[in-house]
Amino acid sequence: VTFTAPKVEQVLAPGCDRTGELIVVPIGSPASLWENDPNAWLSLTQPEDFSPLYAPRARGAHKGDFGHVLVIGGAQGKGGAAAMAGLAALRAGTGLVTVAAADEERRTVTSLAPELMTQSVSGDRDGMNVLAIGPGLGNDPDWVAMARRLFVSAPQSMVVDADGLNALAGTEFRGPGPLRVLTPHPGEMSRLAGQSVAQIQSARVETARAFAMDRNVVLVLKGQRTVAAFPDGEVWINPTGTPAMATGGSGDVLTGLLAGTLAQFPNAARQAVLAAVWLHGRAGELAAQQLTEPCVIATDLLRFLPEAIRELPALPH
Repeated sequence: VTFTAPKVEQVLAPGCDRTGELIVVPIGSPASLWENDPNAWLSLTQPEDFSPLYAPRARGAHKGDFGHVLVIGGAQGKGGAAAMAGLAALRAGTGLVTVAAADEERRTVTSLAPELMTQSVSGDRDGMNVLAIGPGLGNDPDWVAMARRLFVSAPQSMVVDADGLNALAGTEFRGPGPLRVLTPHPGEMSRLAGQSVAQIQSARVETARAFAMDRNVVLVLKGQRTVAAFPDGEVWINPTGTPAMATGGSGDVLTGLLAGTLAQFPNAARQAVLAAVWLHGRAGELAAQQLTEPCVIATDLLRFLPEAIRELPALPH
């Protein structure tokens, strides 16, 4: 039991490992105590922060109302990564998803989900409102150059992961204006920031915040208690997740959930990011409870996503 608000040590490792159920009790502390706190930029994500996004849809809604995501990736032998990201975007609720992949990988994509459309990597991007670039992109020089070019010039919002991040590493990139969400794990963050993994892990919140502000991006630094940092200096700590998610493809699923949620709610980007990260972790927890930690695979997260959404605070119908 803690008073007034959670404490940083209770929600970040290693302290969170020694905290059981955390109950916050109000004791009449005046709001000025935290409103004037120099650390007021730091928050703990709670379902109430984003649950309004999941209000019932209008009865006359159609697929065109919920966005169109383009996933760019799926080099030879890596079509599954792009397919998982595409499927996650669909499951998140976006209206349409197209996967741009190598010619020989398109059958892999549609075999995972026939609802996914496919096209060549150089295909038309008009009509898509969110790009997700990186899952299975590979290191072909032409594709790396394309990723860098799109980061700077694409008018759409963009989620960048995996090889898309590697394409940016070592360059002096900066968000061009349209939303850019980067989702590195500590190794990728090390390459982006030019710091060791140990340095990143010892100051995750501070590193993520400084990077997001300096590069004008939303930085989702994955790991135990994923940190979401925004260009205005706000940082949110995500309390959900489990070691069961330490399996290939979990990051691709997060990329798709982010892209799919952003496609539906372009005017509520901050809430969309918080929602995707929280639900990703909660679905992992539910999967681990049912399947055991060692048995969870990435696509199981999508299987338990509806249950995670059902746990959100009830909204009026």
